[in-house]
Amino acid sequence: MSEEYVEQRSISGALLGVVAVALLAALGGLVWCYGLQNHLAAAEQKIVAADQKNTELTEKLEATNARLRATSETLGQSVGVAQKQIELRTQSIIAQQKVATAKLEEEAAKNSKQIGAVSTDVASVKTDVGGVKTDVATTKSDLEATKTQLNRVVGDAGVMSGLIATNHDELEVLKHKGDRNYLEFTLQKGAKPTLLSTVKLQLKKADEKHSRYTLNVSSDDRTIEKKDKGLDEPVQFYNGKDPVLYELVVNVIEKNKVSGYLSTPKNAAKAVSTP
Repeated sequence: MSEEYVEQRSISGALLGVVAVALLAALGGLVWCYGLQNHLAAAEQKIVAADQKNTELTEKLEATNARLRATSETLGQSVGVAQKQIELRTQSIIAQQKVATAKLEEEAAKNSKQIGAVSTDVASVKTDVGGVKTDVATTKSDLEATKTQLNRVVGDAGVMSGLIATNHDELEVLKHKGDRNYLEFTLQKGAKPTLLSTVKLQLKKADEKHSRYTLNVSSDDRTIEKKDKGLDEPVQFYNGKDPVLYELVVNVIEKNKVSGYLSTPKNAAKAVSTP
C-alpha cells in the first residue's frame, strides 16, 4: 500500500511539473504575442504615414505635370503665332521690295530717255553760254534793286515807309545813314507806358504763336490803339504841332513782350528818355 501511494505521489508531482511548464510556456507566449502586436501596430502606423506621403507626392507630381503641360501648350501656341507673324512679315517685305524694284526700274528707264534728250541739247546750250554771261551783271544789279524795294513797304497808314530793319544789325546800318532818328525799345505787357521822344508806348497784347501784337500810342494828348499788328510791319502815326510821320517796327515778339524801334524825322523833337 505504501508503494502505491508513493507511485501516485510521483505521478501527481510530475503532472504538476508539466502543468507548471505549460503555464510558463503559455505566459511566455502571451507576452510574446503582446510584444508582437505592439510591433505590428507601430509598423502599420509607419505604413499609413508612408502611404499618405506617397499620396501627397503623387498629387504634387500630377499638379506639376499639369502645369508643365499647360506651359508647353501655351509656349507652343506662342511660337506658332510668332512663326505665322514672321512669315506674314517676310511676305510683306518681299512684296514691297518687288514694288520698289519695279519703280526703280521704271525711273531708270525714264532717266535714260531724259539723259538722251538732254545730251542732244548740250551743243545748243553751250552756244548760249557766252550770251548768258553777258547778262550776269545786269541780273545782279536788278536783284539789288529788288532787295531795296522789298525793304520799302507801305505802312498801316497807307504811306510808303523808309527802309525797314528786321534786326539790330540792320538797324545799326540805318542809324549810320543818318536819314532819321532811331530809338530802340522793349515793352512788357502790364508795365507802365514807355516814353520815347515825345510819345508813349504801352504793350496791351503779345501773341507769339501768330506773330501779332497790340499796343497803345500816346501822342499830342491822345491815345491810339494799334491792334493786331504783325512782325516787321511799319506802324505809322503823325505827331507834333506840324504833324510829321513817325514809324515803329517790332522785330521780336515773345510771350508778353515785344522789342523793336521807333523811327522819327530828323526835325522831330529829340528823345527825352530811353527804356
